[in-house]
Amino acid sequence: MAKLTTDELLDAFKEMTLIELSEFVKQFEETFGVTAAAPVAVAAAPAAGGAAGGAEEAAAQDEFDVVLESAGDKKINVIKEVRALTSLGLKEAKDLVESAPKPILEKVNKEAADKAKESLEAAGASVTLK
Repeated sequence: MAKLTTDELLDAFKEMTLIELSEFVKQFEETFGVTAAAPVAVAAAPAAGGAAGGAEEAAAQDEFDVVLESAGDKKINVIKEVRALTSLGLKEAKDLVESAPKPILEKVNKEAADKAKESLEAAGASVTLK
């Protein structure tokens, strides 16, 4: 089989239905022993370590993490907001909301963090900025 370029692979993915793409991802994960959700967990660990800095860093902080503490009573609305704020699919967003506390956005500017916090709280979630 000839090696496909990145553009050729993307064109092939564009022609797939969401169900076909989901099945592909599952088979890819099984074949290579990886998990597509792992980068979120890996990215959260350095952010937590970086947040352990002194009070001087907090005063000059220009990057924020939006952390979902709990979904509250209106979990469906919170899932919708998480999907609107991220590129996650329905299942991934649902899993993220159900496993709170979890970071939703990482290393975003103050304005984006405040906007995300406001929209999530309007949906019924409790959110903190770190």
